[in-house]
Amino acid sequence: MNQGKADVLLGLQWGDEGKGKVVDVLTPRYNVIARFQGGPNAGHTLEFEGQKYVLRSIPSGIFQGDKINIIGNGVVLAPDLFMEEAMSLEQSGHELKSRLQISKKAHLIMPTHRVLDAAIEASKGKNRVGTTGKGIGPTYTDKISRAGLRVGDILDGFEEKYAACKARHEQMLQSMGFTDYDIAEQERKWMEGVAYMKQFRLVDSEHEINRHLREGRSVLCEGAQGTMLDIDFGSYPFVTSSNTVCAGACTGLGIGPNKIGRVFGIMKAYCTRVGAGPFPTELFDETGKKIRDLGHEYGAVTGRERRCGWIDLVALRYSIMVNGVTELMMMKSDVLDSFESIKACVAYRKNGQTLTDFPYSLDGVEPVYETLPGWNTDMTRMTSETEFPEAFRNYIAFIEQQLNTPIRIISIGPDREQTIIRS
Repeated sequence: MNQGKADVLLGLQWGDEGKGKVVDVLTPRYNVIARFQGGPNAGHTLEFEGQKYVLRSIPSGIFQGDKINIIGNGVVLAPDLFMEEAMSLEQSGHELKSRLQISKKAHLIMPTHRVLDAAIEASKGKNRVGTTGKGIGPTYTDKISRAGLRVGDILDGFEEKYAACKARHEQMLQSMGFTDYDIAEQERKWMEGVAYMKQFRLVDSEHEINRHLREGRSVLCEGAQGTMLDIDFGSYPFVTSSNTVCAGACTGLGIGPNKIGRVFGIMKAYCTRVGAGPFPTELFDETGKKIRDLGHEYGAVTGRERRCGWIDLVALRYSIMVNGVTELMMMKSDVLDSFESIKACVAYRKNGQTLTDFPYSLDGVEPVYETLPGWNTDMTRMTSETEFPEAFRNYIAFIEQQLNTPIRIISIGPDREQTIIRS
């Protein structure tokens, strides 16, 4: 724990790395947990005490009773989905209103943003990005074009502001010839969500977080999606609409770079991707299917089947560099328990050249693999790294050497107890 510092936890691949579980495991060390970007298209799954929870907008520290949880200004928030998520947690016995704060500067996802999302995606034909249809992209577009609706707006002149934004969206949809939609019921629930949000503490989160840091409290910044989906550094245009990298914690929460402490990079022992876009190590054979089935690789929010492949160390080296990662957490190691051999991509081959740096474009890239022996051992009941089979210890050492970064946490199952913290 860094007193007066904000540690950052983020995904290093194409999302779905298991960030929610790690936040839940790390939360006891921190006073404040803050989400800094993304929207309800990202689902963090946590399992403990026989229960499974999927969080979409609420920080994963909400299950620890004495922690402050903050939804930062970099997040885009859908009031109806937020209400649904929060009420579900309250019904399962988790009190929220005294522990959850929402930034007034966070932007609101309107019902018409979702319609725009569908219209824009449909207009791309074969070049579709594969969005979740939650309205994330159009909301960030409004934010950047200085036409967005923010959480703070629900406190002053809201009806007029909402009507103006809605009218502008409807005009855009009409110009696109996309007029066959009905948002009446969705809008009714959305307005209920707006009223529900007013029961929470709406804050200037940048002041709140910096006050906590000045007073010596520890802050954990929680990211969504993964580095390879970053709007600037990911596999553009098949990316999300926000900065998922460590720098996004500064802009998404209002803290200076000198306040950043440790940077935790989360990765799977293999690799997955949802939606369209390049994926150099993707497996189209029975091995890929086996990884998907063993890893239950389906989207936490959408249920979409995830594409699966071997670990990509070229992409991970790049992610570690742009994020300034200080330590790694390797998730879902147990999924590889029954493989005779394991492959790891150590370089790319493109146009006859071998590349070890992540390139501008992944078009035409082929992975260069090294093959390591599998461990053929069920690790799910192990409680210490001393129990790890030698082949798995060799796999860890190989990855650490390739990435020049230590692996501090290893997950060997979905439950919070199935987590090995290495010395």
